[in-house]
Amino acid sequence: MKIYTKTGDKGTTALFGGTRVAKHHIRIESYGTVDELNSYIGLIRDQDINSLYKDMLIKVQHELFTVGAVLATDPEKAILKNGKERLNINKISDKEIALLEQEMDTMNAALPPMTHFVLPGGHQTVSFCHIARCVCRRAERLATALNETEPIETNVLKYLNRLSDYLFVLARKLTHDLQANEVKWMPEKH
Repeated sequence: MKIYTKTGDKGTTALFGGTRVAKHHIRIESYGTVDELNSYIGLIRDQDINSLYKDMLIKVQHELFTVGAVLATDPEKAILKNGKERLNINKISDKEIALLEQEMDTMNAALPPMTHFVLPGGHQTVSFCHIARCVCRRAERLATALNETEPIETNVLKYLNRLSDYLFVLARKLTHDLQANEVKWMPEKH
């Protein structure tokens, strides 16, 4: 597989299906941000954390490739002339979303109740989680903006929303596991 094609030298790129769009198109921004998120999740996975979290994060990384593929597909060319879907992969289903919720519930059960917002930080691994959470929120914002002009699969939007919540809870759980200091945000009063 050749890495460079030279077809993007004029500022356009091809969607899955062949349609060429500007590299700054909202669809490209959406799946590019999902790719950025996937890289940050890889960084979290590379930390010295519980293997159960690593296993979940590698699952998430696979699912983010699916999300990226869905976002990279031209909706007008998603169905082939024979009626089959161009993208011949399992899509994000309610099962993947439910697993994120289940994992959050399990982690939350071991944590003290949250009474205030918390400042990101306290440990490098926790900070990586917060960065990934913020990138996930950006991916979600871009995907919802794309959805306003070119509807995308509802479960992609749900998945990104739930994943950002999962990353927040994971950051709190890692703070707990690593015995790091969770700093509450206490607004100053004038």
